[in-house]
Amino acid sequence: IGVVINPKSRRTLRDPQAAMRLARRLGDHGVVRQARSIDELYRIAEDFRRDEIDVLAISGGDGTNHVTLTGFLDVYGGHTMPQVALLRGGTMNTLANSVGIGQGKPEGLLGRLIRDYAQHAAMPLENVERHVMRIAPGDGGKPHYGFLFGTGVVAGYLAEYYAGGEPTPLVAAKTLFRAIGSALVGGEMIRRMAKPFRGTVELDDGSRWDERDYLAVAAGTIAHIGLNFKPFHRYDEKPGRFHILGIHTSPVRFVQDLPRIHRAQPMRPGKAYDALSTRIVVREVEEHVRYMIDGDLHEADGPLEVSIGPRVKLVVVR
Repeated sequence: IGVVINPKSRRTLRDPQAAMRLARRLGDHGVVRQARSIDELYRIAEDFRRDEIDVLAISGGDGTNHVTLTGFLDVYGGHTMPQVALLRGGTMNTLANSVGIGQGKPEGLLGRLIRDYAQHAAMPLENVERHVMRIAPGDGGKPHYGFLFGTGVVAGYLAEYYAGGEPTPLVAAKTLFRAIGSALVGGEMIRRMAKPFRGTVELDDGSRWDERDYLAVAAGTIAHIGLNFKPFHRYDEKPGRFHILGIHTSPVRFVQDLPRIHRAQPMRPGKAYDALSTRIVVREVEEHVRYMIDGDLHEADGPLEVSIGPRVKLVVVR
């Protein structure tokens, strides 16, 4: 088992002994490495590939997961990736929640992983497989891999959430309720969050969604997007495709459909384009796009290409 920990995460900064506790818990079942930079992450990935680790365990939240997986997928290339165990450690842990990984602190989940790994010769590790998406900016920037992608109000909500102090589930919920209230009265917060994304979306079948103002263009290979909302309920309808939404309704009418999204139901007709695709090109009229990948905010010039990526085996630690 190879464990990667992000020493710059908020949780680790608050608890600098976390890496030592994980190393003690792991013992001689593997190694714990701290990735202090992207370059160091790539060196760790090269070491783990050379050592032929069986399980890559990541201690961190959704952002740490996506950055770590991007580095490892780049290093492993076409070679088989190790199974991936998510040890939580983040604020929202959306991916872990979406695939059914049990609650607990990283060291507790690692202990359960070690128990299961010790028996894996007789009983294989329980896992689920999910595709990642490859998000490539048109300005020549480095592609990233992730399970969630979103523009418009998706990125706007996260910007408000991160500006609200120490990120916690409570702050996330308060930010959502403030945004709902602002939408209902046409307040400044929703105007700031829901600045329209004007552009087009080209799909892999040659069709194209109209140039217009979108509240958000978003896609996922998992159902959840946070706070138990499940907009991408079609994520597993067809193998090798992701679920994409082009939401073009008003903020108020979008708020009216939030209960449906929470129940993994489609939005009402006339509010969003909805499709399954292997590849899309998102073009912003202003050419500068702000977007989200797995809870991390990014910006790029030029069109964005979002395509289906490799399947990753995620160990389900109960």
